[in-house]
Amino acid sequence: MSQVEVNESGRGDSETGPARPGDSQPDEAERVERMAALEQLMDLMRPAVQEDGGDLVLIDVDLDIGVVEVQLQGACGSCAISGLTLQGGVERLMRQRLPWVTEVRGTVDESMDFLESSSMGRGGYVPLT
Repeated sequence: MSQVEVNESGRGDSETGPARPGDSQPDEAERVERMAALEQLMDLMRPAVQEDGGDLVLIDVDLDIGVVEVQLQGACGSCAISGLTLQGGVERLMRQRLPWVTEVRGTVDESMDFLESSSMGRGGYVPLT
């Protein structure tokens, strides 16, 4: 899996919004459990995306407030349903299986040439590890 930035002090910034009264931050053991569960779920979801020539990468996570940022890569850049994959698949599964997740932010890497990206569909993309 790629390198992930884990925010520890993202509470109250303009991007994530203010902390809510009564919110308590998880202790270190809980943070480790949350990260392990997130990585396990990512490993469960990635093969389905990879079969279609893409990849699902964890970009950022704030374990304190439950914000997870992921990115679809590879053939997903030219896929018409990448938004549905993010909302209907990735976000839905994360919220169902990880009760601490409050928000999932998803992006699609569109830096690849459209024709190259579309030629990777149906398993042509092999993610770099």
